[in-house]
Amino acid sequence: MDFTLKIWRQENANAKGRFETYKINDISPDCSFLEMLDILNESLVNKLSHPVCFDNDCREGICGMCGLYINGHPHGPDQAITTCQLHMRKFKDKETIVIEPWRAKPFPIIRDLVVDRTALDKIIQEGGYVSVTTGGIPDGNAIPIPKYKADQAMDSASCIGCGACVAACKNASAMLFVSAKVTQLSLLPQGKPESSIRVQKMVAKMDELGFGNCTNTYACEAECPKEIKCSNIAKMNREFLFAKVCTEENI
Repeated sequence: MDFTLKIWRQENANAKGRFETYKINDISPDCSFLEMLDILNESLVNKLSHPVCFDNDCREGICGMCGLYINGHPHGPDQAITTCQLHMRKFKDKETIVIEPWRAKPFPIIRDLVVDRTALDKIIQEGGYVSVTTGGIPDGNAIPIPKYKADQAMDSASCIGCGACVAACKNASAMLFVSAKVTQLSLLPQGKPESSIRVQKMVAKMDELGFGNCTNTYACEAECPKEIKCSNIAKMNREFLFAKVCTEENI
């Protein structure tokens, strides 16, 4: 398969970016998208040109680092996958593919297709954990938890923090990410003691870092590689309102 690649190139955060066009030929349809970029970079290095910088790590759909905006979709045209799980058979032969980094103010570009997603880490540091003493590790069946709650918590915990929800949202909202982290802990007994403090601190940090509010267009849910549901946002809003009411009553 042959492709024309229009790739965003930018030397550093302060440089002016631009699209550059590359031709790449004889790509196997079973080749992954990142392997295709590896082949492109090998040819660029052989020509003594700078390779295209892009993030990647596990290449198994777990780490969430491989976020690329491909033909107008975070992680590409396929559903419920990360970029590293995307294969070239999803494209047509001789197709033009436009590849960009995440476009969001809280995700400044470092170089080419690499963005700084430290903002998501800062939100987690603000409250996305359990710090209260819970004693030793109990047997898995020692704490009774309804199965539907355990399933919901596991579904929310599957968020890999890739930032596709932010890239898909026209307001660059991180509410799907934050709500998934809030929900996974608020559903379990270990997370209950800090639930009201957690949601207030994480939402405040999200706003401080410049993320927008929810647009209610469900673009985040549609593009999420782990199919996190927007119902998490509704639950987070309820948790936030309850926490604010309780705080005001205690003043």
